[in-house]
Formats: sequence, C-alpha cells, structure tokens
Amino acid sequence: MGRGPFGQRPCGTFDEGVTRPSHIAYLEPSPRRVRVTLAGQTIADTRRAALLYETGYLPAYYFPEADVRTDLLEPSDRTRESPVLGRARSWSVRVGERVADNAAFGWWEPPLTAPPVAGLVTFVFDEMDTWYEEDERILGHPNDPYHRVDIRSSSRNIRLSHAGAVIAESSRPLLLFETGLLPRYYLPADDVTAELVPSDAHSRCPYKGVPSYWSVRTGDELLTDLVWSYLTPRPEAIAIKGALAFFDERLDLDIDGERQPRHDTPWSRPEFLRSNPRPPMRD
Repeated sequence: MGRGPFGQRPCGTFDEGVTRPSHIAYLEPSPRRVRVTLAGQTIADTRRAALLYETGYLPAYYFPEADVRTDLLEPSDRTRESPVLGRARSWSVRVGERVADNAAFGWWEPPLTAPPVAGLVTFVFDEMDTWYEEDERILGHPNDPYHRVDIRSSSRNIRLSHAGAVIAESSRPLLLFETGLLPRYYLPADDVTAELVPSDAHSRCPYKGVPSYWSVRTGDELLTDLVWSYLTPRPEAIAIKGALAFFDERLDLDIDGERQPRHDTPWSRPEFLRSNPRPPMRD
C-alpha cells in the first residue's frame, strides 16, 4: 500500500525494463498460530494460516476451511470482485443473537493464474472481536513480516507552524520511519506550545498500539484531530511513549530552517481520520 514498491504511489523508481503490474496478489504460509473470536466463541483457530497481500489492501490472514467453525457461517448475497482473484463467496457470522454481516469470504473459483486461495476463508478484521497471533492479541490488521518501524533520536530542528503561528519546535525529536509511509516526527510534550484540545477520534496500529488524539487551537481556529500520542505503546515502540506527533502534511514544516514540501496523503484531509475510523476496542 501507499509508498511501497508495489503500492499506489511508490516513492522509488524501478528499472526502466521492468513493467510494474497494476494489480497483484501474493499468498504465503505463516508459521504463526492465528485465532479469531466473536461473542466469546472461537471462530477460527489454525496453525496453517496464509497471509494474502493484494494491491491496495492491508495484509489479511486466510484460514483452511477445516480450521473454521463453518457451522457459524450463513451464506450472504454480498459479492466481492478482484481483477486477479475473481469473485468471492461471502458469509455472515452468527453466534447466538450476535451477527456480523458479510464478515467472512473466500475465493472459491479463482482464475488459474491466481495464487492458491481456493478453499481458504478470511474475515473482515474489524467485524471480529479479537484476533491473536499465538497468545498475543493483535490490533488493526495482521502484522506484516516485511514491515518495519524504526525509531531514531535526532538533533534536527523541527518547527511546525500554521498561518505564521508556531505550534511546536524541538531540537530533540524522535524520528519514526515506517515502511511505505512518510517519516513522522515525535516531539517532547514540553516543546509543544499550542493549546491542545482532547479529541474523541480513535484508531489502532498493529505495530505501535492505540493512540490518543488532540485538536490544536490557534487563534480563532481549531485544527481538528491534528496531534496524536501513544501513551501505552506496544513494547517495540516504547521509545515514543508520551511524545507528540502531528499530521504535518496539514502544517508548515521546517527542518533545520528549510521549508519542506507538503505531501498529499489521505491524512491531508482533516475528515479522513473520522471517515475511516477503527471501531472502539472490544474485550
């Protein structure tokens, strides 16, 4: 996805002799035990999971039919189309009175050129209550084994402003480099001068955890859902605990005194976060 080599907007350049496919699907076995639950019932439990990558989609776990509670699946009229996988068969998942509509699907008759997805079932991640890799809960979507998050301390001067008003400035930022995404600058809370207004926006990241959000009040203007922080990050992201990051594509960003171009990302639009929210966490 995003700026990765086969994403919608790769940040690098291929050899001129390479024809980059417009849409690809890639399936590989996973060595991890994977479980899914809904309403207190285990819906799928497998040591034979496969991870599907498809252009424009987050990675998804697929389960052999034999490792799925098919007695809890009810046929659905919903169809899904893929230029490389064909047409999917869909089901709703029912546990007692709880129904997750159109929450399961599989590619039962894929083209001969497709990866071996026939007979595998997947679930819409956010429609299920909990997902586990081994005995650890995962958030947001399956972890991509080819995805990295590197956090580096820096002495670069980071200055964020809006309409001439400085919002934050720091020479002790943490730079977070995440595969396929723009770098993010996490600043100590003491280096943020703008008024922060708590927000009820929410999201989840499988690599960093569950962030809290704030809007920024500057003059008579409220910049909604502009700031986030991981107050209880996952262990691999503990370095950014309590530091504040900004959707700097919505601000003027100067690094060591040099104005940076504004990148066009989904988060350039203030309404994107709320139009694509993650549901609140379920126990």
